[in-house]
Amino acid sequence: MGRVDGFAVIVGAGSLRSTGSGAVAFPHRWTPGGVTVEADFTGAHLLHLSAAGCVLNDVYREAGALGIEIEGVRVTAAGGFDTDTWTSTGITYQVELRSPASAEDLDRLLDRVDEVAEIPRAIRAGASVQRA
Repeated sequence: MGRVDGFAVIVGAGSLRSTGSGAVAFPHRWTPGGVTVEADFTGAHLLHLSAAGCVLNDVYREAGALGIEIEGVRVTAAGGFDTDTWTSTGITYQVELRSPASAEDLDRLLDRVDEVAEIPRAIRAGASVQRA
């Protein structure tokens, strides 16, 4: 069985937006400066981007609900694929936050985001994909 790892993507907002030349900016409903995306345009990268983008969005949504101020968010997501079947071997993500909130409040926020983020939940559940 072969395996290819990597396919990393980075999304950032607020004070953690990317300033790299390869970053693409998009409008964002929760941040005046929008979000930046660093990703190649392959199916693997787009799968990981959907997870990372959802986590970033949910950080802002859940922080608002919890009354936590967020100055910046950066989410990196990556994973691998079995080259015999091209099935995902899993996705891991990391979140970097800038906030005046306590470490305990930020841990509580990230626990909540991991619980409710819709795209990671759909992937974890093994959503069906079919051609119409």
